[in-house]
This record gives sequence, structure tokens and C-alpha cells, in this order.
Amino acid sequence: MSTNTLALPDVTASDQALRRFLHGLPGVDPVGLEARAASLGTRSIKTTAKAYAIDLAISMIDLTTLEGADTPGKVRSLAAKAMRPDPTDRDTPATAAVCVYPDMVATAKETLKGSGVKVASVATAFPAGRAALDVKLADVRDAVAAGADEIDMVIDRGAFLAGKYLKVYDEIRAVKDASGSARLKVIFETGELSTYDNIRRASWLGMIAGADFIKTSTGKVAVNATPSNTLLMLEAVRDFRQQTGVQVGVKPAGGIRTTKDAIKFLVLVNETVGADWLDNHWFRFGASSLLNDLLMQRQKLATGRYSGPDYVTVD
Repeated sequence: MSTNTLALPDVTASDQALRRFLHGLPGVDPVGLEARAASLGTRSIKTTAKAYAIDLAISMIDLTTLEGADTPGKVRSLAAKAMRPDPTDRDTPATAAVCVYPDMVATAKETLKGSGVKVASVATAFPAGRAALDVKLADVRDAVAAGADEIDMVIDRGAFLAGKYLKVYDEIRAVKDASGSARLKVIFETGELSTYDNIRRASWLGMIAGADFIKTSTGKVAVNATPSNTLLMLEAVRDFRQQTGVQVGVKPAGGIRTTKDAIKFLVLVNETVGADWLDNHWFRFGASSLLNDLLMQRQKLATGRYSGPDYVTVD
């Protein structure tokens, strides 16, 4: 199943209809959700499966630089690492994408040309999302015009928390239209949504509005991706596909730093939504520091020893 289109149009007829639908979703049992996430995190992964999981996780990374001090040279270096994460081992898979600010898209696109690695760009006044809609849409159009394959947008959390769900829906739809053929990842900033019920509502709101991916976080706040909030979003995409026939991807971002962490998330995917999502077209990690640990663990499996942090490049 490919690009999401507007689903359940009757629930978006008015603010009241959308509110009734979102508040009519089943409530989340926090204790049960966290217990299931913790239980799945204890699964033991043996050597052969671990090697497969490491390569899969590498292929799912959106290698990211989102700093005010970003330069074309830094972006070219990051793009080179995305294409060849381990220059000494050609069997190491490339990452899924390189994610940059809109003004760096052209540099990333030129460097990655012909590699198959996608260029993703944060837009819509990332990370706060506090800008007028026309400014946000101009941000998106600039990124797409420069060659972005994917757009990562942030929702207006203030509007969402104030219950202005139709405003958030309309904004996502407008960004979706401005994105053209680029796939749209909708970031909720789950650490600011306060409750699991809100995360479930945001997940459905994003999917109804046309998100190709739903994403936990910007990585710029204290609480980012967790096994529990990611499990909740995986359940949402599973239920959404059952109801609409449309498949939507999931991207946990921020705070995933070790191979052990990544494997826990892959177990969540396998046990919750199954093999259909175990592919970088449907699941991503927004976690640049994770790549170095994956490369060191991969080298250990191959040689029996750790190469140490000097073995990999520092981003």
C-alpha cells in the first residue's frame, strides 16, 4: 500500500465531528501499555538474528544534522557517511535518508545523487512550529523545490492541546498538498502531549489528514521516543490499516542511542504490526548517534572484538 489519502472524510466535516471521533477512541491503559513495552524489551536476540537486526536498523536510520552551525561541508560529510557507513566494509547497508534543514537540501541531494539514499527535510518552522501557515508552506515548498524526497513537519501542539483539532487537520492537509510527491512525516512531539490518550488522538488525526509517517519527536525536548509511546503509535497504524486499508509508517526519534535500544524497537515492530513494517519504507529511526554504536557492534560480530569509538567517524 502506498501514499496515504484522505480517510474517514465524514469525521472531518466539522470541529465537533472530529472531536467526537478522536475522543471516542478507546482510552489507553498506561500501566498495561508500559508493561507490554517492557515485556517485549526483554526478548533475547541470538547472534544470527542480531546480525540481521543490526543491518536492518542501519538501513532504517535517518542520519540527521539539525544545528544552527550546519555547513555544506558537514552535510556532504554526513551524506558520504550515509552512503558508506563503514568505508572498510562494502557489505554495510546505506542508511535510509539524510535529514537536514531546507537550505541544506540541495547540497545533500547533489552529494547523494544516484545512491538511493533519500533526502529528508524538516520544515514548518521546526522544531517549535510557531509560525503563520503561509510561512510554514513556503518552508515546505522551498525544501521540495530543492529536491527533498521527504518532509518532516511538526504539528501545532498549542492548537492540539487547546482542542482545535480541525485547525491541526487543515494544516497537515495543506502541508501534504505543498509536499507534492514527497512523503510526509508528521511529528507530534509526544513529550509535550502529556498523556497517552493525546498521543493516540494525534496519531489518528495525523493519519486521517494524510500522513505517510507518524513520528514521535523532534529530538529537541526532554522526552522523546520511548518504547511505550512508540508501541502506542504502532498499535494506531495497525488499527488504521485494518479500518481503512491504508498503511502508514512510524518513526521514533530522539534518545535511541544503542544497538540494544534499536533492537528493542524492532521487536516492538515485529510483535505489534509484523513483517510488513520491517522495512525502511515503513519504519525509521531518527537517531544519528545510534549509527556509530551499530557499526561497532557489527564489527564485533564480524571479528569477535570491539574496535572502539575511534573506529567510526564522529558526526
